[in-house]
Amino acid sequence: MIRIAVVGDIGCGKSHIAKLFGLPVFNADKEVGKLYKKSKRCYSKLKKALPKYEISFPINKNTLTKAILKNNYNIRKIVGIVHPEIRIKMNEFIKKNKSKKAIVLDIPLLMENKINKKNDILVFVEANKTEILKRLKRRVNFNKKVYKKFKKLQLSLEMKKKKSSFLIKNNFNNQLAKKNVKIVLDKILYD
Repeated sequence: MIRIAVVGDIGCGKSHIAKLFGLPVFNADKEVGKLYKKSKRCYSKLKKALPKYEISFPINKNTLTKAILKNNYNIRKIVGIVHPEIRIKMNEFIKKNKSKKAIVLDIPLLMENKINKKNDILVFVEANKTEILKRLKRRVNFNKKVYKKFKKLQLSLEMKKKKSSFLIKNNFNNQLAKKNVKIVLDKILYD
């Protein structure tokens, strides 16, 4: 099975590009959302790790945002609890799709958490920084301070770009994005 991992900056359109491959996609952000809504185990661990915050079930992202803003170490506590759970979900996804020719991994901290394998094909999504910020600001619950804290967790974009086999420029034009994804997919599957 070919594992295609989509990497890039926060808000560059990784999830949209991942879907355009037309393959099974593991979207870590969606899985985190499900975890917050359904996992009592995750809730218990977060409640224990962050006792000063009123964490209730289902987990409210706003409470976690307050914890992140209050103390720099809290983001690491949250990631330390959430990422092992997401890794389990990812492994279940891979097992479920083992007969597929290829899958796509859309995991924001893929390289940082050493989830990627040596044979993974990394596709770097590049977009204009001004456009990214404009789009992020339109998101519900966007918080620039939290955004900056997550940016600090990430490897540099230059390093991600350098380690990637392919680059897709995303100018947020769907037709052009589809064309660029098709070119990359054809090279991955048929070259």
